[in-house]
Amino acid sequence: MKVSEVMTAPPVCVAPDVSLVGTTRRMAEYAVGSVLVVEDGGALRGIVTDRDLAVRGMGGGLDAEARVDAVMSPQVVTVEAGDELQVAYQTFRRTGVRRLPVLDAGRVVGMLTIDDLFLDVFRKLADLLGPVAWSVLQEPPGPTSQAWAPHAS
Repeated sequence: MKVSEVMTAPPVCVAPDVSLVGTTRRMAEYAVGSVLVVEDGGALRGIVTDRDLAVRGMGGGLDAEARVDAVMSPQVVTVEAGDELQVAYQTFRRTGVRRLPVLDAGRVVGMLTIDDLFLDVFRKLADLLGPVAWSVLQEPPGPTSQAWAPHAS
């Protein structure tokens, strides 16, 4: 399975000159914990999380109108849309990040999160457990009550 089959697309993005308050509103609007900071042509400049906004932004004394590129993390670990999903698992494990921007020919096309991988695993488990659960429901739950009845004395 490819990363592109599991990623969230399109990703939530902002331009580098968007304000902290504008970024926060965008995150709230889309109910996400991070946004990608992207140039007009789709080139990735960085990532900013809700924690970055709180700690580096407001906690760092920045004004709500400060630019988002002042608090973003410019060094971002990424994966390619055409990568096998196993590459993403290995990247998460190796780096300890929780979000991976997905690129295609250098342009941002999606976001892959740990939660996306959990959902993929849960879907696979459901596929496996569905037939098992159905067969259990069709069989008697166990020995009949007579087999477990105490012997008469």
